[in-house]
Amino acid sequence: MPDLRPSRRFVLRTGALTAAGSLLLPGTAYADTIDYTARSTFDAWDRLFQQGGPGQPDQPNDNTNRDGRSGMLAWSQSYVLLGLIRMYETYRDTHYLDRLIDNIDQVLSVRDSERGVTDYRGLSQPAWRADHPYTTGVATLADSNGRPLLDLREALTYAEDTTVTVSAGTRPDTFTVHLVNTFVNRTVTLPDLSLDPASPDYAVTRIYAAAPGPLQLTAVDRRPTPGPGDLPRPGAYEMRCRPVIFAVHTGMITYPIASFVRIVLSSPVLRRRYQRKAAEYLQACREAVAVHDWEYRDAGHLIWPKGQPLAYDGCEQPINQSVGLGQTMVELALITGEREYRQKVAAMGRMMSAQLTADAGDAYLWHYWPTGGRIYDGFTKTGDPATDVSIFTPSGGPARQFEDISHGAIDVEFAVRAFRAKLAFTGRDLARIARTFTQNVATKDADGLPAVHTTVAGGAVGAASVAHQAPRWMQIAPWDRNVHAHCLALYNRYQPTPERDGQQAIGFGWLLANVAYLNWGAR
Repeated sequence: MPDLRPSRRFVLRTGALTAAGSLLLPGTAYADTIDYTARSTFDAWDRLFQQGGPGQPDQPNDNTNRDGRSGMLAWSQSYVLLGLIRMYETYRDTHYLDRLIDNIDQVLSVRDSERGVTDYRGLSQPAWRADHPYTTGVATLADSNGRPLLDLREALTYAEDTTVTVSAGTRPDTFTVHLVNTFVNRTVTLPDLSLDPASPDYAVTRIYAAAPGPLQLTAVDRRPTPGPGDLPRPGAYEMRCRPVIFAVHTGMITYPIASFVRIVLSSPVLRRRYQRKAAEYLQACREAVAVHDWEYRDAGHLIWPKGQPLAYDGCEQPINQSVGLGQTMVELALITGEREYRQKVAAMGRMMSAQLTADAGDAYLWHYWPTGGRIYDGFTKTGDPATDVSIFTPSGGPARQFEDISHGAIDVEFAVRAFRAKLAFTGRDLARIARTFTQNVATKDADGLPAVHTTVAGGAVGAASVAHQAPRWMQIAPWDRNVHAHCLALYNRYQPTPERDGQQAIGFGWLLANVAYLNWGAR
């Protein structure tokens, strides 16, 4: 790739203008103490990351890992793997492929099927489950003999931060439930509930009538034959989240693994050295993607099947979560040439294309939730959970926010890869996506310093933590040189580095991916 980067002196001392005239870079000089386009910067931080911190490759993706954070393989380690892919593409040094193998082997060793753990259905599958804070929580109220009576279900995120206390009601055969979620600082008291289905205070119907409520509660009677007279044991109960394998997690983790396979199999030299690993990893990616076949729909999106313990079970997944898995499917389509992968990528491309609308500046806008979907349009209770759209959220939406730039980076990655695979999108589409960045995302703050807006439609100026995500749009840089220039200016301004806690690096893996992309885009 040619060097599309303005000179460092130009970046630091002048402003770069788009054709539309929007200022991308500040006219004021600022500190430049770290070279984010240097290979040595990536290598040093990669070594630091390996010393410890969230998202290490040998740690599970659920909250049983030593950091107690669910999703760290998907939202930290996956970026380390992607950074190593981009560094290999930039420098063609097999050191980065060897590093990938070391990490990938560990990531594959903590699949559910290898650990012997299961998802909420009791299935142990070749992928990576997640739980708190993403999935719905359940607290099972039981009688004094331990017999389950009632499941209280919470669809609000961070459900395990909820304490549940049961006490006697003010009337015979009633009880009161007090719930406090310390993460969102919300409290709900449900007084004088009954377990008699004929009572107007029957817990299941009263909670359903109030749903979703502050804690997004629903309830289900666990007794084989519900009737009057039962009461739960007074005292404290635990709210526990049930494990789910998320398609977007699978996609984020397997995308760089599948990229390794494509790179190796496209080179006779690399095949001789890495063919055995490439074959192993290809099978692993196939198996992981197949875990989500039941969620895929021919219209090119994925759904959360009804009954899956997620807030919006029964609804379409966000655009970025569908195409997050689509990233891996692009690589599998290129590797295998198989019709199924090619058709699914093409369908996802059509789905996403239908969501893109050109604004007055001929830049694309799109939303977080698919337009025309159940969450975008909103849905209401039918009066019967059996016929409701969602079990865990009987009514919800409408939710019509524009895509944020962090999740939008997944959309952009998919669009560019699908275009290069000649499976979806056009050059005009990608030029418009590039303008989304240069006209709607890139901006300057009140001091004239480089900044970003928070969504693809503009909006508020984002904090430094938002700006740090900008280089993940680098796939679109060949369509506008200012994408790389502005991302580099952001990093030169904010000077992000891995945070340190003693000798443990606690900076997330996305920093490595972004530094890799700044190297990649500079060359």
